[in-house]
Amino acid sequence: MSPHPTPIVDTASDLELTERILAPDGTRLSNPRLDPHLADVDPGALRALHRDMVVLRRIDAEGVALQRQGQLGLWAPCQGQEAAQIGTARALAPQDFVFPSYRETGVMLARGAEPGDYVRMWRGEEGAAYDPAALRMAPLQIIIGAQTLHAVGYGLGILHDGADEVAVAYFGDGATSQGDVNEAMVFASSYRAPVVFVCQNNHWAISEPVGLQSQYPLAGRAPGFGIPSMRVDGNDVLACLAAMRWALEHARSGAGPAYIEAVTYRMGPHTTADDPKRYREDAQLELWRRRDPIDRLEAHLRAMGEFTDTHIADVQEQADHAAREMRAACLGMVTRPPLAVFDGVYAEPHSGLQRQRDEYASYLAAYGEA
Repeated sequence: MSPHPTPIVDTASDLELTERILAPDGTRLSNPRLDPHLADVDPGALRALHRDMVVLRRIDAEGVALQRQGQLGLWAPCQGQEAAQIGTARALAPQDFVFPSYRETGVMLARGAEPGDYVRMWRGEEGAAYDPAALRMAPLQIIIGAQTLHAVGYGLGILHDGADEVAVAYFGDGATSQGDVNEAMVFASSYRAPVVFVCQNNHWAISEPVGLQSQYPLAGRAPGFGIPSMRVDGNDVLACLAAMRWALEHARSGAGPAYIEAVTYRMGPHTTADDPKRYREDAQLELWRRRDPIDRLEAHLRAMGEFTDTHIADVQEQADHAAREMRAACLGMVTRPPLAVFDGVYAEPHSGLQRQRDEYASYLAAYGEA
């Protein structure tokens, strides 16, 4: 037997295993499990979801362009994953706290990020891209899967305080092979912590296809920890919205954690340092282009007669404005003095930190820097 099992080929039949509201052509489907969670979604809400996804894609494209132009050190694209991010994030309550990976640009958008927040960390100006307290969102996590443990720890704090919050951890399919993720689910289940695990299965852990990690749907792992799960079409923004509402209601009610696997696809590279042409076929990429989440919702709105010229013009203007503001914020950033790296480390003066600061100042002085 070969030591490397043949990867699962994602086909239309495989996607039939997912919960869905919108078919790839935009047709509205009946779904007894999800429909009750969408009773309040009117045409205006649909247009708002469409706007968010278009703006997100424009921000993402601008991030790639800024990196290619040397203005950012790196960028982690999320093209193709707009529905999975916007749909789930728009279900959150303001008091909920998010623990993201490094690709959750759409979640940042939904949580009210400012233009500079998208690029500050990737430009190397700050260790955190934004104020976590303002966005109710922990700093972007580079260590694969570590944020799931942080989310569960925060969830235990929610239990201790008796607060009306849910901790939400976002991660990719590759992270499910990390011990941290599995340990987080053990703790969350054991203590019935109010945590929602959102796995964006975009089919690629850098260059490794998901079929090499699991021959079965990733949502099937959570019930082994006593955590209810749902596998949804991650390119269907309504399915993602409804699934997240289900999961949040479950966690907020005191019933413990919930798990969502959003089956989607990373259309671009893992990061701008990656070349996906070296490991995936164009035919698979084209297959997923026909499942584009933005096109799907647009087709649905057109069928309803709700995709107007006014909406198109308004969305395009908002997308262009967001990109302009993000670029201006990036190019206008002023790098702090080197010694500022020690600012804000402790609330009170610390002798050990002062010693390190003095040593670093001497090091800089040796090179003629202030």
